[in-house]
Amino acid sequence: MFTLLKKEGFARRGRFETPHGTVETPVFMNVATCGAIKGGLSSRDLEEVNCQIMLSNTYHLHLRPGDSLIYEMGGLHKFCDWKKPILTDSGGFQVFSLAQLRRIKEEGVYFASHIDGRRIFMGPEESMRIQSHLGSTIAMAFDECIENPAEYKYTKESCLRTARWLERCKKELERLNALPDTVNKKQMLFGINQGSTYEDLRIEHMKRIAEMELDGYAIGGLAVGESAEEMYGIIETVEPYMPADKPRYLMGVGTPQNILEAVHRGIDFFDCVMPSRNARHGNVFTWHGKMNIMNEKYLNDARPIDEGCGCPACRNYSRAYIRHLIKAKEALGMRLAVMHNLYFYNELMSKIREALDGGYFESFYLKYHELLAERSTS
Repeated sequence: MFTLLKKEGFARRGRFETPHGTVETPVFMNVATCGAIKGGLSSRDLEEVNCQIMLSNTYHLHLRPGDSLIYEMGGLHKFCDWKKPILTDSGGFQVFSLAQLRRIKEEGVYFASHIDGRRIFMGPEESMRIQSHLGSTIAMAFDECIENPAEYKYTKESCLRTARWLERCKKELERLNALPDTVNKKQMLFGINQGSTYEDLRIEHMKRIAEMELDGYAIGGLAVGESAEEMYGIIETVEPYMPADKPRYLMGVGTPQNILEAVHRGIDFFDCVMPSRNARHGNVFTWHGKMNIMNEKYLNDARPIDEGCGCPACRNYSRAYIRHLIKAKEALGMRLAVMHNLYFYNELMSKIREALDGGYFESFYLKYHELLAERSTS
């Protein structure tokens, strides 16, 4: 399913074959939490910004509209009219983000819905059943993501429990894939490495889950309180123990600089809400650095957001117009800014792949890994 085409240093150029099409890696997955990108983007818009994979949220879709309804509608691909791959997270991140609304036990997690307070239980089997109903291309294993810094003893216990949960996930998904009425009988499973910032726990956990012969492996529990340098250090620690013939996914990361640094350290898959969330507040990414389009100096600026960009917003509209729309709270302003940021992220990944194909990734990395983090002065 995954072919490693070439390497430059630790950076990897790959190709991932799925039941819903081929993915060229490294790749950024565009986050459509409830089956749509916040900011008013449809599946047709995702095609226009060159998205390869859409990522949706198991927990949120389970609550609303309900995974049973999506199953009745033929699965998530049909429900939102997206024909390319979809990755669904497991609900495990909500174990972290809804900390005040849950209790963790060996069998799973007891939640209170953030919508209406009703009690919900989700364990490995329930997460797999929900994701099977959704029919996503890739299902993520149910895990516990803990906040950094974390106490060592609890982190170790959590890692052991997450590994036990992974075994249950694999067994349940194999059962579900064999059922005659399953939406996607070739649904894949990615496991998740945990261990906070403790190198020994990260290595021990990665070794254990690597033995389970999964379709891919993620590094979770980062970008949740630790410094960027700590995050990069954990990637370097875990990378030698990740199967070389399987995709590697860094969950919830991040900025363009984070992505370049992680590709440089051997990561293939990324996702983050940052490009769409920032765009809705007028913060956009360009090839000459970050830009806050709400600044007064763009009041009558007739240039596009980024003069070298081919996105729909930059092809047709000025900085002044998009700034006006966002300040006036017109939905179109957010939509155009989100389209630009997602196009930029997908273009960044395309240029990374081109650099790897051409054997000049190191020079590309050296040129952009600091520049993309700077504030644009143009």
